[in-house]
Amino acid sequence: MRQAQQDLKQLIEAEAKRLLAADGDIELDSLGGHASYRLYHRVRRGDRSLMLMELRGDPLASEEASGGERPRELPFLTVQRYLSAGGLPVPEVYAYLEAQGLLLLEDLGDQTFEDIVAPLDDSARRAHYERAIDLLLRFQRHSLTARDALCHSRRFTEALLRWELDHFVEWMLEVQRGGELDERERRIVEQHFDTIARELAALPPLLAHRDYQSRNLMLQVTDEGSRLCLIDFQDALLAPPTYDMVALLRDSYVHLGVPLVDTLIGYYLERGGAELMGELGVDPDDYRRLFWLQTVQRKLKDAGRFVFIERVKNNDSFLVHIPRTLRTIVEAFEHIPHLLELRDVLGAHVEELAR
Repeated sequence: MRQAQQDLKQLIEAEAKRLLAADGDIELDSLGGHASYRLYHRVRRGDRSLMLMELRGDPLASEEASGGERPRELPFLTVQRYLSAGGLPVPEVYAYLEAQGLLLLEDLGDQTFEDIVAPLDDSARRAHYERAIDLLLRFQRHSLTARDALCHSRRFTEALLRWELDHFVEWMLEVQRGGELDERERRIVEQHFDTIARELAALPPLLAHRDYQSRNLMLQVTDEGSRLCLIDFQDALLAPPTYDMVALLRDSYVHLGVPLVDTLIGYYLERGGAELMGELGVDPDDYRRLFWLQTVQRKLKDAGRFVFIERVKNNDSFLVHIPRTLRTIVEAFEHIPHLLELRDVLGAHVEELAR
């Protein structure tokens, strides 16, 4: 084992010296990997650097449930190539050492979108979010003009959306809170969950990043200026057309006030979102209602997922985001009056959701 680790270190150093045209020794700084099975390291040599992605487990498998066949190529590479071909800002791939499960990537820096907007109040956040929405519109427009075999073969089905909703009952309500739905409550929850999943799955799909939120946007600063860049895009798939906007504006890590959310939805529609919805066959006037319905689905899933990550992956760092996530669910329920019965049942077991 020790010899294998030494051989791997020598291989990384050799690749870094080949790619980094600078003087000095190779330095390796480990950066962790949040909730994923991927680990990240910054490789430095003098004033140059690159990112090393270390793949753990099965590199071809998605960490999120998804439809479609098993990919033949590493999904990160396939999606990166597709987005790059459309002129979208993604990290350049320098090398893929398949046998060792290592990717050498362009270093985009340390500043995430979360770092930028979290310290600000909503009035100062607006311009930053408009910039992120502009990038999302570019992403969505590209997905309509160019298709990718992998991205467009995976889709949020009704069953997948329903499974994500069940995540909340299983992990949040039952495991963390120790609750148990009685027969009447379970019937109500299942009926509403079925209806939510059915309506969202019936919408014309649009390619989604799947996790277009503040930790997956990087601000890259260069001599020419700065740009927002996409990362963690390997799970891109066809989804309800509101999915990525909900991920961005109803982020579990940065809570935006409802007035700003409404303003930014208007910005999205005015900047091209309404036209996109029209092309898809979605009524732009119904977009806000669909946005809040998607919020209920996405954030119930997120709350359950954070508990899952703690219990299954032994990572409790996401539990701190549960109160903010539950608050977001309450705000969504307030925009969808016909879900008050569902809210009352869930609120009987998760008090933060109670009226």
